[in-house]
Amino acid sequence: MEIFNHNSNIHFLRIRVYSIAIAVVLMLASVALLATKGLTYGLDFTGGVSLVVDYAQPVQTGDVRDALEKGGIVDPVVQSVGGTREVSVRIQPDKAMLDAKGQVDLDKVASVVMQPLKAARADASLKSRSSVSAAVGAELKSDGMLAAVFVMLGIMAYLWIRFERRFAIAAVATEIHDTLVTLGILALTGREFDMTVLASVLAVIGYSINDKVVVFDRIRELFRLARKAEPEEILNRSINSTLSRTIITSLFTGITMAALFFFGGPAVHGFAITMLIGIVVGTLSSIFVASPILLWLGVSKKDLMPVTRENPELARRP
Repeated sequence: MEIFNHNSNIHFLRIRVYSIAIAVVLMLASVALLATKGLTYGLDFTGGVSLVVDYAQPVQTGDVRDALEKGGIVDPVVQSVGGTREVSVRIQPDKAMLDAKGQVDLDKVASVVMQPLKAARADASLKSRSSVSAAVGAELKSDGMLAAVFVMLGIMAYLWIRFERRFAIAAVATEIHDTLVTLGILALTGREFDMTVLASVLAVIGYSINDKVVVFDRIRELFRLARKAEPEEILNRSINSTLSRTIITSLFTGITMAALFFFGGPAVHGFAITMLIGIVVGTLSSIFVASPILLWLGVSKKDLMPVTRENPELARRP
């Protein structure tokens, strides 16, 4: 199945100056947004109160969320726990839920939360309650950033071994671009950043590198097959020959994420929308950013093939 002829000759690298310039502008804009506006962190990172509520009969998380919002609780996070009769409710306590010393009063929190739930469903009962400190949230944030850094370093090491250092540098540069732009869009739109969104960002890093490895593999193959072609021609042919695969993979993954967004419920909205953003950004960077960086770094046939009797011209190349 092909959308584009694999022998097509769209000259993507002809606009490399503009594509790289746009990528740099988007990265700088994203950094500025993250530095000024910042991400809207959820309860996973800011701390709050978590309660587990049991029901005698199955319940929908959407119904629980509606009951809480009608009771005046702002932005509750409701998720199913181990089945259809138990839900986790996480909220950010307000002044009415604090004691005289300004500390969270779990009894007051439980009373405020259970009142609207019992009004909506008499079979609701409180199973457990606990508070999550801001310190734990800060630790989760730092762990998440470390996870992203280690993922990128692992990708760089793998590509350095499998291909060549220029490929590793190009891949990590585009991964940083994809991650920053995705986070910048989240900051711009003010969407909540919680653990599911963090998981989605890490998934975007893995998904994005998949497209780039396919293009890189094709570049290596064409360098080995073509004796006289210039690097720019090889890179351009590689993008064209893998274009259908890139578009089709992104399209069907995007359809899956759209279905998850529309039918998966509010609990997975953050994950799905972040993946959709990352898929679009990663696909465009695979086509318009990764190969221009490789060309700028000076990749050539000499970098991918040892000098042999069959390839004596490689020894004469700088």
